[in-house]
Amino acid sequence: MNIRGTIDRPLTNDPKKQAPMKPSTSEPAGSAIPDFTTTDAKDSRQNRTREMQLIPEALARAHMHERLHEAERERRALRLASARRMQRRAERASMRARRALAMAVMQ
Repeated sequence: MNIRGTIDRPLTNDPKKQAPMKPSTSEPAGSAIPDFTTTDAKDSRQNRTREMQLIPEALARAHMHERLHEAERERRALRLASARRMQRRAERASMRARRALAMAVMQ
C-alpha cells in the first residue's frame, strides 16, 4: 500500500526524513502583477517549505518530551522521599527493638 503523506498527516513525523515541498503547479509562472513582484516576495513564497509547516509539530513534540522528563524527575523525587521516610521508620523500629531487648536482658 503506497499512500502519500500530506502536511497534516506526513508519512513520517521526523522532519529530516521528509522531502521538501515542491512549488505549486496550480499557479502559472509569472502570474503575479509585475509591479508587486519583488525579490523579497519571491523569497518569502519559496520559504514556505514542509519543514516550516512542521515547526509547530516539532515544538509540541519537544514540549511533550520536556513534560515527560519533568514528570519522571518528579516521580523519582517522590520515590526518594518515600524511601527516606521508610528508612527513618525502620531505624525507629530498630531502636525500639534494641531498647526492648536491653530491657529484657537487664531484668
